Amino acid sequence: MQLTKAEEQIMQHLWEMGEGIVKDIRDRFDEPKPARNTVSTVLRILEKKEFVSHKSYGNVHVYYPLITKDEYSKSQLFGLMKTYFNNSFPAMATFFAKEKDLTIQDLEKLMEETKNELSKDE
Repeated sequence: MQLTKAEEQIMQHLWEMGEGIVKDIRDRFDEPKPARNTVSTVLRILEKKEFVSHKSYGNVHVYYPLITKDEYSKSQLFGLMKTYFNNSFPAMATFFAKEKDLTIQDLEKLMEETKNELSKDE
């Protein structure tokens, strides 16, 4: 499931914070800050989408993410690959290599870092 821009902004803050109340989340925004009711409404939507939950302490709700940033990033990246690159990682990597004007040295460094990451999983 994809997040709206507002939902993603709130999730970014929650991922950084780990958990927080509406005031804490709102305080992390640059000026002009969104209204308290806006943050609260978006949090309730995120709860319905099962991205966020909360613990209640009296009338105070402490919100926390149910999905990690890595899990969300992974689903978005694979969705992008499927939708725009015919589910082909090489096609997606080639597109980004061309767009970023990577040199042969950049690509070799990327390959070496990828090999190192993959060998950690073995």
